[in-house]
Amino acid sequence: MPRECPFRPPSRYAELRADRPVSQVALPDGRVAWVISRYDLVREFLSDPRASANRAHPSYPSVLPRQPVSSELAKGLLTWMDPPEHTIHRRMLVNEFTTKRIASMAPRIQEITDDCLDQMLAQGGPVDLVRSLALAVPTLVICELLGVPYEDRGLFERRSNLILNHQTPTEQRMTAWRELRAYLGALVTDKVRSPGDDLLSRLVKKYQDAGTFDHGMVTGITHALLIAGHETTGNMISLGTVFLLENPEVLADFTAHPETAPQVVEELLRYFSIAEYSTSRVTTADMEIGGVFIPEGSGVIALNSAANHDDLEFRGPERFDVHRDARRQIAFGFGIHQCLGQSLARLELEIVFTTLFRRVPGLRLAVPADQLSYKHNAAFYGIYEVPVTW
Repeated sequence: MPRECPFRPPSRYAELRADRPVSQVALPDGRVAWVISRYDLVREFLSDPRASANRAHPSYPSVLPRQPVSSELAKGLLTWMDPPEHTIHRRMLVNEFTTKRIASMAPRIQEITDDCLDQMLAQGGPVDLVRSLALAVPTLVICELLGVPYEDRGLFERRSNLILNHQTPTEQRMTAWRELRAYLGALVTDKVRSPGDDLLSRLVKKYQDAGTFDHGMVTGITHALLIAGHETTGNMISLGTVFLLENPEVLADFTAHPETAPQVVEELLRYFSIAEYSTSRVTTADMEIGGVFIPEGSGVIALNSAANHDDLEFRGPERFDVHRDARRQIAFGFGIHQCLGQSLARLELEIVFTTLFRRVPGLRLAVPADQLSYKHNAAFYGIYEVPVTW
C-alpha cells in the first residue's frame, strides 16, 4: 500500500486497524495473504511458535516475484530459520551484540562520524548526505566489526541495492545474490586461513571449536549481518535528518537538549518503522488471532509500521512526540527474530544525529523535501539521495 506522505505509513493501515485488524489482502503476484495491523495482535502473532519464518515455503507472502533460491544460497540467513536451527545459530552471535560490548564501540563510532563530517565540510555543499554520512558511517562500522574490507563497499552496496529493490528483474537480483555470496565466501575462506580480531574470525572459531563449522552457513550469516548492518541504519539516518530539518521546532528542542537523543531516536524508529516486510511469516498450524481463524499454510504479514501507529498503544501516533515512552515500539520486530543488532543501530543513530546538528547547525536541504527520491520500491524504506548544504 503506497504512502501518501513520505513521513507516515499508508492511511489504509488506520482503516484496517479500526475495521479489520486481521484481514486478507492480494499480493502483487495474485496470491492471497493475511495482514495484521493492531499492535497487540502483531506482538501476539510474532511470538507464536506456529508463525514460521521459512521463506522457502510456497505460501510465504513475498511482495517480490517469487524466485528459486537454492538451499545453499539461503544457508545461514537467520531471518529464514525456525527453531531449533535458528536458536543454535543465533546463540553463536548473541555475545557479539551485548549492551556492554556495543557501548564500548561508542568512541570509535564517534571518531568515524567526525571523520565523515570533516570530509563533508571540507568538500563544501551541496553534498549528498546519504553518501557522505548516512550510509558511510554504518557501512564503515559494520565493515570493521565483521572484518570486511571497507574499500570493497562499492561491490556489496551495489549488489545490496539490486537485491533489495522490488523492481530489479529476477534474473538480475539472483545474479547479484550469487556474486555477493561468492565475495563473502572468499572472505570466510581468508578468515579460516588467517583469522583476525573481528566478529567473522571469532565466529569461525566458535563453530570450529564446536565441531560444527560449515562454510556456507558462516557465509550466509555474514551476508545477513552485512546487509542489515548498513542498509537499515543508513536509511534511518537519512529519513531522520530530513524529518528533523522539515520540523524545525522538534529540531530546536533536540539541539537545545542533546541529552534527549535516546528518546528522539526511539520515537524516530517508531514513527518510520522502515523494515515493513521483515515481519512476514507463514503458519505451520491452524491459528486464531483476534478472533479470526487463519488456516495452516497461510501467508501472514504482521505490519509493524501499522502497529507502531496504533492509537491504543501510542496516544496521538501521527504526532512526533519525544516525551512519549516509545520503547515498546516494534520497528526491530518482536519475538525470537527481533533484530540482533538493535543496540548497535540505536548507538549509531544517537551519535550521528547529535554530532551532525552540533557541528553543522546551519544544515538545510538543497532541494524541497517533496522532490527527494524516496524508496517506495525497496524492502527497507528510506531515501536514495539527500542533497544538503549549510
